[in-house]
Amino acid sequence: MSVCLFFSTFTTENKIMTDMELRPYSKSELAQAYAPHITVHAAVNRLMAWIKLNAPLYEALKQHGYVDNRRLFTVRQVALIFEYLGEP
Repeated sequence: MSVCLFFSTFTTENKIMTDMELRPYSKSELAQAYAPHITVHAAVNRLMAWIKLNAPLYEALKQHGYVDNRRLFTVRQVALIFEYLGEP
């Protein structure tokens, strides 16, 4: 049995703007979703800079098992990133 979860972003009028599947993402895949117009390496560097500059997000990720050299974000970590940074 497969379960698909989606994270919805709402405007102030409660209209859904986008739906992005809430699932594990590699750093490069998620980074490219946020910055598709730059190289993968630059996109990962940008995403990680955003995360580390956002102290509450970085702390929440670490509390949910995030380690800097890990290549995958868990579903819960992705949900936190969407919560703090918004969806790509």
